[in-house]
Amino acid sequence: MTTTASPAKQAFRFSWTDSFLWAVRVMAIFVIAWGFLGAIALGIEGNGLSAEAWKQLIVSGLAQGSMYGLLALGYSMVYGVLGFINFAHGEVFMVGAMVGFFTADALFNAGVWESNFLLSVALVLVVSVLTSTITAVLIEKIAYRPLRNAPRLIPLITSIGISFFIQNAVGLLVGPSVKTYPAAPTWLTDPINILGVEIAGSSLAVMIIAAISMTGLWLFVERSATGRAMRAVAEDKEIAALMGINVDKIIVTTFAVGGAMAGIAAVMWAILFRGVSFFIGFLPGIKAFTAAVLGGIGNIFGAMIGGLVLGLFEGLGPNIVLRGLAWQIPIPFAIVLLASGIGVVVFGRTSGRQGFVLLGVAAMLMSLVGFVGFTIRIPGLSQLKDVVAFTALVLVLIFKPAGLFGEQLGREDRA
Repeated sequence: MTTTASPAKQAFRFSWTDSFLWAVRVMAIFVIAWGFLGAIALGIEGNGLSAEAWKQLIVSGLAQGSMYGLLALGYSMVYGVLGFINFAHGEVFMVGAMVGFFTADALFNAGVWESNFLLSVALVLVVSVLTSTITAVLIEKIAYRPLRNAPRLIPLITSIGISFFIQNAVGLLVGPSVKTYPAAPTWLTDPINILGVEIAGSSLAVMIIAAISMTGLWLFVERSATGRAMRAVAEDKEIAALMGINVDKIIVTTFAVGGAMAGIAAVMWAILFRGVSFFIGFLPGIKAFTAAVLGGIGNIFGAMIGGLVLGLFEGLGPNIVLRGLAWQIPIPFAIVLLASGIGVVVFGRTSGRQGFVLLGVAAMLMSLVGFVGFTIRIPGLSQLKDVVAFTALVLVLIFKPAGLFGEQLGREDRA
């Protein structure tokens, strides 16, 4: 007679790292839920933002997110092909914006900017795209190609060095002062009513340019022979070379396309903000990298959506989450939260579903805040948009490390 041994229970091992991440997840759910519900409650009470203000925040978030998305494409494309982050990409954007300013200023002084605005913008766009494209290609040929077979840390450090070099070189050439693009005509800046939403003409123009550019890039990558070659090189360079693909040419093309997207984003920046300086590539570049990681590094579609999500979170986050923390949770609602939280925790423990445990503990924390009557009032919410944007990246990496749409890595990166 044989007996079947019962499976041994897995010993519990305490881990500071797992405990810390678990606590961060609980606190994130707790703060976001409290702020979101509080923003709704304050709005119902008449102490929140108006519906028109929410609409404007959404529109501005989408417009700025479109620019982040275009910049993020350069990060994702280079990472997909070479497997490292090109931190000099923000300076490629800056160079395009700066050369575009001098072009626009020359057209303004010649009287063409006001008399034929659309032609002027088209010329600025062409010059900016060409400048950014040439800059990106030169960076690849001079800085990255000699390090093609070097350990990945070396090209990464080189990209940071190239970024500082370009930034300071442009600062020496044009000076540290902010250069302001000529003003756009009133028909571009005036609001346009679309389905009951007042949208500034400049924001609408930015979103249309971004949509056309992203669609064109997607068709290029997915439908053209060069795009298929780019995907083959991203998957495996050696096999792609054996199939007759010129790997060096495809890598240069990847940098050129990424630079072109940065040039378009530079013109979008000029339309939205007008002011440019040698330092403007840093923060938009970091945010574009954030958008690329948010959507899934190496994923072109993810970079596009990641940029839009980041722009929306940057615009709405301070008002949806941080403003709502001033709401005092009513005692009856706190009692309901406590009872439901205990029930959800018990269900999560018995079913082995950690997500329910996280939700239950967060609900119990909200009930405790309600019983104590604790509130948080944060001044200057609009100045915290950068903090909110980077916090979104941290939270996404904690809950979904591969990004919203997953990473797309080549064989060498997956090994």
